[in-house]
Amino acid sequence: MKLRRDPFQAIADPTRRAILVLLATQTMTAGAIANNFEVARPTISKHILVLNECELITSNQQGREIYYTLKVEKMKEIDQWLEQFRAIWKDRFDQLDNLLSTIKK
Repeated sequence: MKLRRDPFQAIADPTRRAILVLLATQTMTAGAIANNFEVARPTISKHILVLNECELITSNQQGREIYYTLKVEKMKEIDQWLEQFRAIWKDRFDQLDNLLSTIKK
């Protein structure tokens, strides 16, 4: 049975975020991904499984190797959700800048 996972579950974990950063620059095998971490390969495989279930990455088998690629479209969905908070943060930072300028004067 395939679990329904939310992309935010995937990005909640720092290791999975690091995997996404690696895949943002190039397509990689699980072994190549695992070489960047000091954890067991089965642990990285579990992280890759979660990312795949959340549809943040895609797999493509070429011979005996499976290559993983970042799904940019799914990352854009996360970015769009975060956009609503960027406006709030920008307003708050602007208010802080104004307050600091007033205090400085």
